[in-house]
Amino acid sequence: MKAITIYQPYATLIAIGEKQFETRSWLTNYRGKIAIHAAKKVDTEMCETEPIRSILTQHGYKVDNLPMGSVVAIATLADCLLVKETNDKEKVAYLSALGRVTEVRGIEYDFGWYEAGRYAWEMTDRKQIDPVPAKGYQRLWEWYNNSVGGVGL
Repeated sequence: MKAITIYQPYATLIAIGEKQFETRSWLTNYRGKIAIHAAKKVDTEMCETEPIRSILTQHGYKVDNLPMGSVVAIATLADCLLVKETNDKEKVAYLSALGRVTEVRGIEYDFGWYEAGRYAWEMTDRKQIDPVPAKGYQRLWEWYNNSVGGVGL
């Protein structure tokens, strides 16, 4: 299964269903199941900012109990959209792919780096799993683990 390593708290925000888009500087043509791997790095400053702090707290997380170095969710990478335009004042980004135009606003906007020319990877069917220790890598990588074969996604 393809996997992507994401810094905390963003990996957990995807796992708990609060973050739909992962922003990257690069495009991928891959679509399908993807393992969400929480890096060993935690952005402690972001964990204490709102609305991230409140959302993590609602789900029982704080900066000191976020899983690290583990696969924490399985999702579907449904689309990869180009960030066409942003308006930081109104907290809105306009994304497009193959004639489809999508807006990202509010909290979701706060969870990503929406700058024109970057890409928003749309994660659907997100399902949190018990953390499975794994070594992360840059870019997309292959994750092999039979223990989640019955995750029903």
